[in-house]
Amino acid sequence: MSQEMNNPTSSTPLQPMQPQQPKKNNTWIYVGIIAALLAGNIYLFTNNNKLSNKLEASQHEFNAADSSRRAVEADYQAALVRLDELVSKNNVMDSLINDQNGEIAKLKNQINAIVRNGNATKAELGKAKKLIAQLNTKVRTYQERIAELESQNADLTDQNTVLTVERDQAVTENIGLQQKARLGAVLHASNIRLTPIDLRRNGKKEKETGKAGRVDVMRVTFDIDENRIAESGTKQIHIRISDPSGNLLSNAAYGSGVLTDAEGNDINYTLLKQIALETNSPVKDLTADWKQDSDYQKGTYTIELYNDGYKIGGGSVTLK
Repeated sequence: MSQEMNNPTSSTPLQPMQPQQPKKNNTWIYVGIIAALLAGNIYLFTNNNKLSNKLEASQHEFNAADSSRRAVEADYQAALVRLDELVSKNNVMDSLINDQNGEIAKLKNQINAIVRNGNATKAELGKAKKLIAQLNTKVRTYQERIAELESQNADLTDQNTVLTVERDQAVTENIGLQQKARLGAVLHASNIRLTPIDLRRNGKKEKETGKAGRVDVMRVTFDIDENRIAESGTKQIHIRISDPSGNLLSNAAYGSGVLTDAEGNDINYTLLKQIALETNSPVKDLTADWKQDSDYQKGTYTIELYNDGYKIGGGSVTLK
């Protein structure tokens, strides 16, 4: 048994030899796979390149569109600034520009609709530019009109200035003529005397005196010279008499009062004398008497005569 086991050939039949199959050539398979991979890479590369170009083109178009939109916005803002300047220069433009039914309002509404659209097309932006051009044309028209009106106003102002100057000159000349006429109509007194009178026999006899203790009446005597300008009629002569101390002799009970002089000042007067005047005729020996309750002082008494607020003469007398 051991021999049989040690000799395999004695018990195991011989297997017939199988013919060897020829080895397959895989080179073309690898080439095909490589070619397919290469073709895929080329396709992907080409496709990515096209996508990249499209993205760049799209970005370029977006940038161009955004730049155009910003340019339109800038032009529009500049036009609005010019509109604001027009409003500030002319109040009439305020109602014209802000009129919701006006042409400017319609243009602004159309432009705003395009400018505020972030996706505005090139055609829409082009339309906005045309609308802004129309708006600027209207602004220039209004500017020219305002400049024309301002020029006309300046001319009118110059004319008014000339007329005002001429008017003022005429008024001044007229006032001057009136003043001259008024001054020409002011009466002139001459031969003015202040006479102290001593009354005797209960006033039946008068005697001129120079002694203060004997004076009963101060008599003012004067003439009014002829005047060719003064109209005929009753004229008022205001008489002021001052004592040696410079105090005005006055008593309302005896006819004293207040007059307004040519400079507008109120001054007191002693007596009022009314006279009948005829144009170009003198009036001689007019008199007015002043009698006071108190005694007269020693010294020099002065007299002033006024007509229409102007001083027309004066005189004095000294009592001992």
